[in-house]
Amino acid sequence: MRGDEDISIHSLSLDSLSLTDYENPHDVILEDEGDTEPDAQVSELKLIRKDLSTEELYLQACKLVGVVPVRYFLRNLGSATINLNHHGLGPLGAKALAIALVTDMHTTTLELADNYLLAEGARYLTEMLRANFTIQNLDLSDNHIQSAGAECIAKMLLENISIKSLKLSGSKFAEDDAKWFADAFASNYRVKELDLSHNQFCGRGGEHLGQMIANNDGLEALDLSWNHLRMKGAVAFCAGLKVLTQTQLTYISVSHCANHANSQAAFPCRQVNTTLKHLDLSFNGFGNEGALALGEALKFNNTLVHLDLNNNRITDEGASLLCKGLEANDTLRVLQMAYNSLTVEGALTFINVVKNTPKTAIEEINICNVLVNENFVQLLELICQEHPSLEVHYGGVGGFIAKKPRKRIDPMKVIQDYLDQRKLRLWDFFRNIDKDGTMRVPVVDFRKAVQQSSIPLEKFQIEELIQRLDRDRTGIVDYRGLADTRKQMMRDHRRQLRKVESRQKKEKQKSDRILKTFESAVEAVTPRSSMIISPGAAKEDSSGLQPFSATPLSSWHHIIMSNSSRYSVNNMSSEHVHLPMIGNPSSSPGMRSYSQPNLFASIPKPSTSKPASAQGMHSRSNPSVSSSKLSPTANLTRSRPALNTEPTSKTKVKGKKKTKKRKEKI
Repeated sequence: MRGDEDISIHSLSLDSLSLTDYENPHDVILEDEGDTEPDAQVSELKLIRKDLSTEELYLQACKLVGVVPVRYFLRNLGSATINLNHHGLGPLGAKALAIALVTDMHTTTLELADNYLLAEGARYLTEMLRANFTIQNLDLSDNHIQSAGAECIAKMLLENISIKSLKLSGSKFAEDDAKWFADAFASNYRVKELDLSHNQFCGRGGEHLGQMIANNDGLEALDLSWNHLRMKGAVAFCAGLKVLTQTQLTYISVSHCANHANSQAAFPCRQVNTTLKHLDLSFNGFGNEGALALGEALKFNNTLVHLDLNNNRITDEGASLLCKGLEANDTLRVLQMAYNSLTVEGALTFINVVKNTPKTAIEEINICNVLVNENFVQLLELICQEHPSLEVHYGGVGGFIAKKPRKRIDPMKVIQDYLDQRKLRLWDFFRNIDKDGTMRVPVVDFRKAVQQSSIPLEKFQIEELIQRLDRDRTGIVDYRGLADTRKQMMRDHRRQLRKVESRQKKEKQKSDRILKTFESAVEAVTPRSSMIISPGAAKEDSSGLQPFSATPLSSWHHIIMSNSSRYSVNNMSSEHVHLPMIGNPSSSPGMRSYSQPNLFASIPKPSTSKPASAQGMHSRSNPSVSSSKLSPTANLTRSRPALNTEPTSKTKVKGKKKTKKRKEKI
């Protein structure tokens, strides 16, 4: 019969994971989508052999699929945990296992790491998980699932209600596969632990993962170690840690419109990632750019408890940028910073944060590869007296603070500074040595004169200067050579200053560009109902809640440009709270808006031409404008007069003179 026919395994549906009973009860086959009509499949589902145990079902499936049964699975049937790691199941073995587990009610943990399941085997298991709601922990690591498997798993997560822990490490997920998980976890709040380590997520992957954590309110632990979330991906991902939405149970009071100024209404607002406590970002190459973005995110995120940044190419500069965020954070307890390019200077930065931040919750800092010095140990002992629970793991004592080597000062510059302080000329200095007035002195006399003077030069500096002045070894120092050496020194000094200014300018532009990218990423992952408020804005005191208004960042420009007099925000109880009219700020003096702080220096916009009356009204209404006119730097911003004013007046005068001459001639 059909048992002798070839069995197709390339198409699969939930119905195909059932063994059906036919005319001969010993002939059991595996049906696929293309073999029967939908009505026939439904009718065959009613004929499932209920008298077959899980063991018999698995043996029959292995016989049909053509694989060897796994004895370990048969021995551990009925146990809560089944560990089938490294058993070489392959796609067909996964299909037989999926058939047996469709109706299993005992297994809660299924470990299938390193079985070369491929996307096909993952598809069989995901079809099984659409019917099995007993399995809670699933490990599919190192199975070469790739993009097709990512799509199947993401679609399964939209329907499954039992999976709480999912491990997909080393699945060879590509850049855009993160979008599948972003879409799945936008509605799945049951998965608490997710492992996506050892994959290939880069820039776009960081954007999708940032969107994932911004929209999810169920994940408690996320492992993204051993990916490629470098500058762009790191900044985009960190933006998801900063987003605030209407889901944190924090009451924010909003002022009503002008006619209800005395009444207030409160609506619940909660932060995205209220459950994300453990985050592993190690081995991602964040660098100082990622540390800057993460520091900005930690200023707002108040849920992370454990943060792993081991081996991320972060230097002392990046550590200081990260610590700026730790100064405003009061929830992070464990910080892993091992195997970064840190010195004693970076280690001191971390413990100084604990010392200078009373509300800090940091209990453990891991910098186990850093050699510290005695000053660090002494300071740590003093800090531990105030914070007895603090533990700092360092490499040992014997390190030093990384300092740049001392630059060798040009001896000619020392002489020039000496002369400038005493308001002397170089010729005056040389004339005191040149007694004959020949503008040439022996090297011995020049050396002796410099040593006897009060010029702060050491012996090696004097010899270096003499070698430059007497390159031909003639034993004579010429004044012209001394003057040329001074000119070269001044040119080199100006060139060095330009290099320093250029480097500082580039560093500032780079940091501004990173912050701008971070802010645009925050706006991209911010839902429309989200709230952007400054850290510590909503604080309770003994008198109650502080009244203030919160404005959605993504809708701020719509409020300004809108002609409507009210703007409504939906709260969790689907009630509407009306904000006051924003057209005339002076009409509601009690209204204040707390939006996201501006991370960039304010750039003045060019003012458009206005009538004198309008400018006067504007200066009276805006005190900042009038004060700017009285500032001492106001004269520096005066514009030059038009270049064509004088020539035009001269031409007019000349024209009048010519007309007078013509009249005289007439």
